[in-house]
Amino acid sequence: MRDPKLYIKLSNPWHFLATGFGSGLSPVIPGTVGTLASVPLYYLLAQLPYAAYIGITLAAAVIGVLICRNTAQDMGVHDHGSIVWDEFVGFWITMAVAPPMSLPWVVSGFILFRFFDMVKPWPISWLDKNVHGGLGIMIDDILAGFMAMITLWGVGHWMGW
Repeated sequence: MRDPKLYIKLSNPWHFLATGFGSGLSPVIPGTVGTLASVPLYYLLAQLPYAAYIGITLAAAVIGVLICRNTAQDMGVHDHGSIVWDEFVGFWITMAVAPPMSLPWVVSGFILFRFFDMVKPWPISWLDKNVHGGLGIMIDDILAGFMAMITLWGVGHWMGW
């Protein structure tokens, strides 16, 4: 069987976005690399009014269902590791409670999101196994983002940041 990554064409806008501008094509820990690639965009989004940040994050989640579905279909594999748009959205959800431009919040948010995304505690694990297609690719990271966001809020306030 051919490597599914051979079906990725970065000239295709769906593939370009799904792979996090190519970051998901990393040969090692593509989900973590994809999340890392979302950080500079977070810093740009964080400069916007809060309502715009939430609106763009919501739009990215909705369009992400199509982005991930189309790319997974083209690759012939459900939720291939190189599809990292879901990590972008999950991290942006995590950071919705953070004050803009605060490095301790960004580092903590990154770690917490990766933790919830990799460990997949219930109900994330259930969604990951039982929801398919573009929504299935997105939903576990969306929930991981919300769980990380709540934890980040608690950690940030407990630490007095």
